[in-house]
Amino acid sequence: MNMTKKTLKYSEAISEIEEIVAQIESNELDVDELTVKIKRVSDLIKFCRAKLRNTEEEVQKIMSDFNEE
Repeated sequence: MNMTKKTLKYSEAISEIEEIVAQIESNELDVDELTVKIKRVSDLIKFCRAKLRNTEEEVQKIMSDFNEE
């Protein structure tokens, strides 16, 4: 799944992280795959953090607008 080709949802990112962690924990990956998967998890975590930050900012703006009315 490439984040630039498709709009990734937060829940999909979390699911993919969980899936990769499960593969790592069960020793399903060889060294080459492990490197790629860890890089993917890093990218997914960055995506999730940005999504949470943006959502928090949007909620604060909505609450601010609501309080002004």
